[in-house]
Amino acid sequence: MSDSIPKIQLSAVEKRFISARGDEQIALSNLDLEIGSGEIVCLVGPSGCGKTTIINLMAGFEKPSNGVVQIDGKQVSAPDPDHIMIFQDYGLYPWRTVLGNVLFGLQARRISPAEALDKALASLELVGLTSARDKHPHELSGGMKQRVSIARALAVEPSVLFMDEPFAALDAFTRMHLQDELLRIWQEKRPTIVFVTHELDEAITLGQRVVLMAPNPGRVQRILDVKLAYPRERTDVDFSIFRKELFEEFHLVHRQALDGTEYSI
Repeated sequence: MSDSIPKIQLSAVEKRFISARGDEQIALSNLDLEIGSGEIVCLVGPSGCGKTTIINLMAGFEKPSNGVVQIDGKQVSAPDPDHIMIFQDYGLYPWRTVLGNVLFGLQARRISPAEALDKALASLELVGLTSARDKHPHELSGGMKQRVSIARALAVEPSVLFMDEPFAALDAFTRMHLQDELLRIWQEKRPTIVFVTHELDEAITLGQRVVLMAPNPGRVQRILDVKLAYPRERTDVDFSIFRKELFEEFHLVHRQALDGTEYSI
C-alpha cells in the first residue's frame, strides 16, 4: 500500500464475549490488518473465525476488548455516516418506493431536496434501476433489492463500504451479475470495500487481496495478493490455479477447526 497512513488499520485487536453460560470466549486474538484507500479486501474463513466480528468492529457497531481500530488515522468509536454497511437482508423500508429508499440517507443529512433527488437518481442509474424508481420492495427480485441497497449506500458517497455476505441469499447467476456490477461501480467510484464471504470464487473475483482467517480464536492466517487483471474470468487457467491454492489453504484451516490439528502448508 502506497499511503503512509492506511485507510483502515487494526492493531493488536482482541474481542472477547461472555457466552449464555457465563463463559468468556475469545472471538479475535491479537489481530493486525491494514487496508489501503480504494482497495477491495475480501475476508474468508470457516464459520466462527470472526469475519463478521471484524467488520462490525471496523464499522463501529462493536468495540474491541483490547487493541485499536482506526480509519483515516482516527480511532473508531461509533458508526460513521461516511462508512456504510450493506447487509445480506437488504434493510429496505417496505413503505418507501425504490427512490424513497435511496433518498432516505440523503434526507437524513439534510441535503436540499433538489440535490438529494439528483444524487438519488444518479445512484439509481449507476445500478441500472432508474425504471424501477416508483416500485416498492415487495415488487422487486432479490437481486434488485440488493441493488437498491447498494444504490442507497452509494448515494451518500461513502469512502468505505462494509459488505457482510451481501449476495449470499441470491441465486448463482444473480450473484455473479452483482459481483460484476460491484466491480464496475468500484472502478468508477473507488470506495474502499471490505467484503465478507464464504465463497472462495467470489473472493477471487472481487478482491485485490484475500484475507484467510482461522478460528479458535479468530485470527488472520494468511493474506494472499490476487494478481489477476480485472475483469476476472472464472474459467481462466490463472483463476483456477489461484482457486486451487486458496482452496488448499482453506481446507487446512477448516480441518484445523474441526479436529484441532496444527495449520501448516
